[in-house]
Formats: sequence, C-alpha cells, structure tokens
Amino acid sequence: MVQTPHQDMPPVVYVVDDDDALRDSLTWLIRSADYEVASYAAADACVCAFRDDRPACLLLDVRMPGMSGLELQEALRLRAASVPIIFITGHGDVPMAVRALKAGAFDFVEKPFDDGVVLARIQAAIDLHRERLAERAHRESLLDRWRILTPRERQTLRKVAQGLQNKMIAHDLDISQKTVEVHRHNGLEKMACHSAADLARMLMTLGDAAQDDAP
Repeated sequence: MVQTPHQDMPPVVYVVDDDDALRDSLTWLIRSADYEVASYAAADACVCAFRDDRPACLLLDVRMPGMSGLELQEALRLRAASVPIIFITGHGDVPMAVRALKAGAFDFVEKPFDDGVVLARIQAAIDLHRERLAERAHRESLLDRWRILTPRERQTLRKVAQGLQNKMIAHDLDISQKTVEVHRHNGLEKMACHSAADLARMLMTLGDAAQDDAP
C-alpha cells in the first residue's frame, strides 16, 4: 500500500552502520545540523522501520554483516522507495560504490570524510526527496481524479488530449456531438483542467494508468 507523502514534514536522516563509534559520530554531526536522525546498527532493522512518506535520505555503510548496504538498496528498490541513498565507503570499496550508483544511489562518500561535505550531500539528497514526494503526491491526486471519471469520459478526454475536435471525437466514438460536449465538459471539470494542453500533460504524468478504463 502506497503511503500518503508528507513532503512538508521535518526531514529525517537514516544512519545505518555496524560501527558503533562511526554511527554515534554521524548521529551527533547530523543532529548538530538540526536534522532528525534514525540510527540502526543493522540493515534489516532499518528495512523494518523505514517509511517513504516524509523528506529523508539514507546514509548507509556499503559493507555490513548480515544484510549488506547493497542488499538494503535492492530491498528498498523492490518497495518502490524514492528515498535517495548516500553510501559510506572504506578503502577498496569504490568499485562497490560505483555499482551502487549504477543501481540508483544518490552519491557516496569515502572514509575518512569531511563533515561539511557529508552535510552538503545530505541536504542535496533531502531536497531531491522532497521533489520526488511532491511529484508522487501530484500524480496520486491526478489518479484520484481520473478514477472518478466514467469510461466514456475517459475515452473522450484521451481524444481531447490528442487535439481532436468534438466532431471527430463523435465520429470515432460513434456518439453524437452533443454527447461529446457533455462528456468533455464533465471530464475536464472533474480533472480540474481548462485546456487540451494541460490535459495532455496530465495524461503524460499518469502514463499507463490513463489507458485503463477500469473503475
């Protein structure tokens, strides 16, 4: 079940590292910058507690006993989580970090790291997550509106988004032009849309969901 995003909530930084001293040091650093911190010694504990509904980022050790950082990244990917991940790497871990980047990680920092660099990357990651949450909320709002349309209103609006005039839509759907006008008016009103161009952008955002006529 998709969680309702709350992109205006205070951000949280998830710190996942089996090194107690490093984890405590990072927690202190991040809290000094007024971020909330959720700290975990094991990746599987983070997976159980993680929520993708508020601005956040993960600061994640690439090598850990049990579930590794790369395995945690994959677990979150399978859950369609949008949170950016910053990997912490030690000497010799750069190839693993490159692999993580190719799998969608936001960035990686090498030990020993500069505090200012870490905080700057955290802020950039949180800003990106805010954007992703806002985009997800926008799409879910559009999808809610699309779902209340009748199948015929959806068919009509897809034709409108293609730039077809009412006469051509009536011909294609084998209905009267007056009926097209009614479906067009009602559909645009339900979608809170005022132009074919805006409607086209909405349908692009919805993607395949806009091709589904199911209730």
